Parts: sequence; structure tokens; C-alpha cells
Amino acid sequence: MTDESPMPLGDLHSHLVPGVDDGARTLDESLEAVGLMQEAGIGRIVTTPHLRASLLQDREAAEERIGQVETAFHRLEAALADGYPEVELARGFEIKLDVPDPDLDDPRVRMAGTPFVLVEWPRLRVPPGTSAVLSRIRASGWIPIVAHPERYHGLDAELRMPRAWRQAGALLQVNHGSVVGRYGGEARSRALHLLQAGVVDYLSSDHHPRPGHGLDVEAVRSFFREAEAEESFERMTAVNPSRLLAGELPVEVPGFTVRRGLFGRLGDMLGGRN
Repeated sequence: MTDESPMPLGDLHSHLVPGVDDGARTLDESLEAVGLMQEAGIGRIVTTPHLRASLLQDREAAEERIGQVETAFHRLEAALADGYPEVELARGFEIKLDVPDPDLDDPRVRMAGTPFVLVEWPRLRVPPGTSAVLSRIRASGWIPIVAHPERYHGLDAELRMPRAWRQAGALLQVNHGSVVGRYGGEARSRALHLLQAGVVDYLSSDHHPRPGHGLDVEAVRSFFREAEAEESFERMTAVNPSRLLAGELPVEVPGFTVRRGLFGRLGDMLGGRN
């Protein structure tokens, strides 16, 4: 990729559909969030409202929930066509795996209708048997992406569990905010551990629009620039999201070493947030 033809950033995890979960409450909040994303260089968005996997076991309830989300999403789509026509918007769900064998056959629950599906564990805790669950999802023909692996409680210091998820065929998506301490020091430490090991496939915002709740893209970009790991940033935020939308597996993301002293400068970027 050259500077003359930069690939737009892609964001694969956000809560922009108005009025359907704990994200944007109104269409105005959704549009404001899209404007912030565009200013940060994000031109491709797959927004992901919450959905419980157990709901998919009840066809009538699932249709009601998916229909509610699709109606609100189409309102957002129409508004973007007027105000932000250059932004590419698609939809998936962030599926809470509250049952071990979710039915993911309906393309409407996957990421932009691709084989990829964004999943999370309930209450930010890891239940038993997660690797087997992910392995069965992969064997069914779908490609699970585990949302924010750095934020789950009870992981060991070497983060063997997220590595086991990758070995089971899952991909990993770290939040921008974790890199810069938005969720505290422990989540930041885990995020950096995974990034340095080269086992993260996507970086996304997990943005929940709220007044005064901005984005961390520029601070994260600065961190990767300071770490001399701009290629890793580009692959996780531009190349791999683009490949997902084409139904293609991500390219490998190089690991890197965070030089001593960079953590202090990262604290300066945060302005004391962590």
C-alpha cells in the first residue's frame, strides 16, 4: 500500500444502531458517532448490536429481535446515504454465547452476511469449555471472532486461553480503548501482551455513543507509530477489515516489541485516564 492510495480504516465492533441496545439511543447520536469515525479515517463500519445466542433457539423471538434491529438499521442507512454517502456501512451482531451451541445459519446474524461472526462470553467471564464451543462453530462453517479477549476476568498472566481460542479456529478482536487504558491497567496490559505476540487479528472501537464519549483511534495510531509497528496497525485496522467484508481470512499481523519508556509516553497520551 502506498501513501498515494491509502486504504480506509475499518471498524468491526460498535453499537451504532439507534435504540436497540446500550449503544446509540437516538439517530442523532448514531450520526454523530459516524461523523467522529469518519474524522478518524474510518470509512468502513460493521456495526454490531447485542444478541443473546439463546434467543436464536426461539424462532419467533429471534425474528422479532432481528426485525427490530433491521428496521432501526435501515433508518440509519438512509440517513447515512444523505449525510455520509462515502461511508460504507454494514451490520452484524455481537452474539453473547450464553448457550454453547448457537444456531448461526441465518446470514443476518453474521458480519455483513459473511461467514464471520462476532462473539463474546457472558458477564466478561470465561465459562468452561470455550475452546470446544469455538471449535464447533468453526466446524459448522462459520468463523468466530472473539470480541475484546483482553477484558475477560480470570485469565492467567500468560493469556493461554486466548491463544487456545485461536488454536480452536477463532480470531481475536482487541478494543482501541484497551490499548490506551480506557478499561484500566489490567486490560491494557493484556491487550499489549496479545498485540506484541502477534495473535490479534482486528482492532476496533466497540464504540457506545454517549455525550462526551470520543474515540481512541488517534491515540492508538500514535502508540503504534512510537512502537515502530505501523504495519501491524494497518493490517488490523484497514487490511483485515477489508478482507472480512470480502469474506476472506485475515492476513497475519506481525508482533512487535514495546520499547522501555513507551508506556510512560502512552500515559501522557491518555492525559491521566488510566
